[in-house]
Amino acid sequence: MSHAPLPAAAPFWLSVALIPLVALAAWGGGMWWLIVPVYAWYLTTVLDRVLGLNEANPDPDTATDQLFWHRAVTLIWFPLQAATILACLWVAGRTDHLSGWESLGLFFAIGVMSGSVGIVYAHELLHQKTPAERWLGDLLLASVLYSHFRTEHLLVHHSWVSTPRDAVSARYNEGFHRFFARVLIDGPRSAWRAETRFLARAGRSPWDRRNPFWRYGVLQSAMLGLAMAAGGWTGLGLFLFQALIAVWQLELTNYVEHYGLSRKHLGDGRYEPVRPRHSWNASHTATNWLLINLQRHSDHHTKPDRRFPLLQTYGADEAPQLPMGYPAMTLLAMVPPLWRRRMNPRVRAWRRQFYPEITDWTDYNRGTLPLPRNAL
Repeated sequence: MSHAPLPAAAPFWLSVALIPLVALAAWGGGMWWLIVPVYAWYLTTVLDRVLGLNEANPDPDTATDQLFWHRAVTLIWFPLQAATILACLWVAGRTDHLSGWESLGLFFAIGVMSGSVGIVYAHELLHQKTPAERWLGDLLLASVLYSHFRTEHLLVHHSWVSTPRDAVSARYNEGFHRFFARVLIDGPRSAWRAETRFLARAGRSPWDRRNPFWRYGVLQSAMLGLAMAAGGWTGLGLFLFQALIAVWQLELTNYVEHYGLSRKHLGDGRYEPVRPRHSWNASHTATNWLLINLQRHSDHHTKPDRRFPLLQTYGADEAPQLPMGYPAMTLLAMVPPLWRRRMNPRVRAWRRQFYPEITDWTDYNRGTLPLPRNAL
């Protein structure tokens, strides 16, 4: 089978432009903060329309040492993001350079950056085997106070995506706002349950030092302490605000990635294996540059530890296709009637294509099928 050449690393560094844009917003005040979401959401979407789809698949067996410049942007991102956040906290909390509204706008922009880039990079890093990469992933998640995502994603989501056990698999007809409220409650509970059951299988207590929730607590407390030191009480409030915006960005993406897609229940709590058809796929060029190929999500669930430059894309015969990249789809998700009008027909077409034998989807829609057997 022939493969396309390895994609150039430079386009995947689009995210680094967000750092000077945030600096410009902090320096200029006013409405300059809007330049960040305009760049991350709208400019990339326009470029998608211009550049079209990239359906080339590089050799998935390419050696890691050939990916140095691809990986480098994920390795340097935490110090860049942390320095940006702390510097802006100092400006907002220790000087009178910005008004209250200007500070809120600035930290909305920072939340867009730490959510649409920082958490995406954390996701890539946490899937790798090297301790340094995993630690960087943990630090990025701690900087948005969402450390439990590591447990929920690795122990639950990848095993039980598109089943009732997975909190972040959005159900058919479930609007984003209801989904977001549910996930904010169910996600931490699900992660704690998974870790404690994992420890119990080894005969260990939930309070065992191996429980990563100890690390999560220490790292998040350190981030809160740094925010307080940099910007005082004002800085602490702004840090919490950017974390909320980042988590909102993450969960919008989670909502889009699997909306309405269900693995077939085989009876007695057994479900079919994960296949490319259980994730929405998008081959849009520019948004995949910004999001380091996250939109090739069908392949990510097939090979979770495959590094982002090597992720494969699929055609409509194997995976459902999004009509636009994530930035445009997440904006659409914020208006549930428009989202349903655009996506529900696609879900119904997916059901007819892959599961014509299933005539009653009621339990799938409600999430009332049995929990998977042996799930953590």
